Amino acid sequence: MEKTELLKAAVFRAAKALGVESSPEEVVIENTRDPRFGEYSTNFALKNAKKLGKKPIDFAKEIIGAMEDPLIEKCEAAGPGFINFFLKEGSLGYIVGEILEKGEGFGQGEDKHFRVNVEFVSANPTGDLHLGHTRGAALGDAIANLYEKAGYDVTREYYVNDCGNQVRHLGLSLMARYRELYGYPLELGEDDYHGVDLIDIAKRIKDEHGDEFLHKDAEETLPFFIRYGIDSELGKIKKDLDDFRVRFDRFSYESDIRKGDAIPKLLEFLKPYTYQKDGATYLATTRFLDDKDRPIVKADGNYTYFLPDICYHYDKMARGYDLLVDVLGADHHGYINRMKSALMMKGYKADSLEVELVQIVKTFQNGVEVKMSKRTGKAITHRELVSEVGVDAVRYFFVERAASSHLDFNYDLAKSRSKDNPVYYAQYAHARTASLLGLGKDIPLVASGEGLETEDEKAILKHLADFPSMIESAAKSRAPHKVAGYVQTLAALVHGYYASTRIIDRENRELSGARLALMKAVGIVLKTALGLLGVSAPDKM
Repeated sequence: MEKTELLKAAVFRAAKALGVESSPEEVVIENTRDPRFGEYSTNFALKNAKKLGKKPIDFAKEIIGAMEDPLIEKCEAAGPGFINFFLKEGSLGYIVGEILEKGEGFGQGEDKHFRVNVEFVSANPTGDLHLGHTRGAALGDAIANLYEKAGYDVTREYYVNDCGNQVRHLGLSLMARYRELYGYPLELGEDDYHGVDLIDIAKRIKDEHGDEFLHKDAEETLPFFIRYGIDSELGKIKKDLDDFRVRFDRFSYESDIRKGDAIPKLLEFLKPYTYQKDGATYLATTRFLDDKDRPIVKADGNYTYFLPDICYHYDKMARGYDLLVDVLGADHHGYINRMKSALMMKGYKADSLEVELVQIVKTFQNGVEVKMSKRTGKAITHRELVSEVGVDAVRYFFVERAASSHLDFNYDLAKSRSKDNPVYYAQYAHARTASLLGLGKDIPLVASGEGLETEDEKAILKHLADFPSMIESAAKSRAPHKVAGYVQTLAALVHGYYASTRIIDRENRELSGARLALMKAVGIVLKTALGLLGVSAPDKM
């Protein structure tokens, strides 16, 4: 069992012996920042003393007096009521054998029987992905990976907005490009799409259908051009995301949501929460969490985008998910409470939907912000950035900060091969462990952890033991940046250990075997952690 889980259980047993009702889940175990105050601490006494009518520091001492665990050397009550744990020498060595036994399964949480739907990217299929989509893809996929690693049942979903004015303009633009191939003057409106990528799509239509659409009414043929354009653009998006190591379990289409009587039935259901104003139908979301009511049907009878979105979220919940996670751009802040309100109208709890807002990305080169591609003279696309910098660097840089933080992407740093580049630094640490194992392949590994007694070794062991709890915390808070922080710390420990310690000493094969086993355990955890971020772990650099 993981060290923090053992300590949780020890505190729980002590509290129970004192007649205090609790559960291991209520006990929070954290790392101490200074080894002088032990390896771990808990604020359990501080949180629970008041309801027992006790002083926190006194309650902490009572818990310590009732605590028994063979791995604990001693405990101290500190500050306003914290309990600090000092572990017995060598008590962390067990983690090496556990990691070697479980391999990349180390840190895998037990099945929580909890279903999560993570919807992300969902870019309109009207053109190339931009860097906001790139960050959303990296974050959404890493969040889904974390949930899976923590033991949740996860579905990755992409919602295709294939209705409305944007896709109509896509169809009109594609039709104009098709007609241009037959000598007609190009007629594109201000809201149409002027991208040259539509020329290639139009050429495919010409090759497949000839002049078939020149002799038909424009409105009659528009649905064909819309669907062909959507399928073509979505195909490119899928290819770009696949190359970015992002996969989806399901693609849902707005056009499917609008089919049949789903939306008329929804309007009937929502009637108790609607009213008319200026000919439009408004949903009274202010009865719940929203700051203002929202229109769902325009005065001209057309639906606002909010109505099919409500239908879509109801559909997701009806599929049996316990939690919906939407990864959206920062400009969707007002969307959160209106959708939570709509879900509450159906009887769902407000926290059945969580939204991660992804802040904007700025790119810099030679200290200067770069907004346009040198090749095309237009905004830098996802495809261009990944092609120039590489999947590993883009995925790591785009998740190493919280989604709520603005991201300044440094081209020069991302492409550098130096310790200042966090991706290179982490991957080199993994390659270093692989190199050591290759050099010491004649030395049998000692998985017991015996003999690992230096301060550097104890720091590595403690960090490895913290991996499962870090996964659990990062998953619950949907915070891939915690994984990146963990990786950087582990990489720094490895590089420091390599510089300070003679890891392979053939005159002391037993100790060398223990140290090589430690390096193998480190390599496994580094590879697992990087994999959660969608980053590779090469054996050679």
